[in-house]
Amino acid sequence: LGPAEIWEIVSSERVLSALRLSFGTALLAAALNAVFGLLVAWVFVRYEFPGKRLFDAAIDLPFALPTAVAGITLTSLYAPNGWFGQYLAPLGIQGVFSPLGITIALIFIGLPFVVRTLQPVIADLDVELEEVATSLGANRAQVVFRVILPYLYPAWLIGFGMAFARAIGEYGSVVFIAGNMPMKTEIASLLIITKLTQYDYAGAAAIAFVLLLLSFSLLLILNALQGWSTKRLGY
Repeated sequence: LGPAEIWEIVSSERVLSALRLSFGTALLAAALNAVFGLLVAWVFVRYEFPGKRLFDAAIDLPFALPTAVAGITLTSLYAPNGWFGQYLAPLGIQGVFSPLGITIALIFIGLPFVVRTLQPVIADLDVELEEVATSLGANRAQVVFRVILPYLYPAWLIGFGMAFARAIGEYGSVVFIAGNMPMKTEIASLLIITKLTQYDYAGAAAIAFVLLLLSFSLLLILNALQGWSTKRLGY
């Protein structure tokens, strides 16, 4: 394929819709994982509570669980008659066969990357740094934003990037809960598989190439930011 042929394939409305959905939900899921992953990692390191070991082990469940099993389970849970979906349906919220369902699946598989990346860094963060800042007159918000977060920022950014990269290429856990409706809930990885099953290898290669190029560019930017922040903080 030449540049003109690649552009003709990837600029079609169906492909653009799939790319927008894939990157939009991946960015949203990674952003949410960055926030809640930080909170979860902080609680695991700084606090003791009943069942801590059980919850800590459950974080790694997406690593051990086959993605197809995760997708089927999430679809069952968020279906209108599922454990969680039965509470969403009366509110007019569709938990499956919608972008929300895709985001839920991507949050599930991406959370461990943020938590496991931040845990050792939080453990190395000396509590005395916070105490010194407090003794010098800093309030809690200043300690968080001027002492804690700058220290965690490089690892935090790495965790975000890993969660985003995993979400972009995810297939098994998303394909069931998405519903796979063209122009609505069809993700780019599913469209690639569809092209392959139709023996359209050129179309699949073109979409995969663009997906790879965009993903690599975003990860390159994240790595550049991580390197800059590490040099700025002096470690």
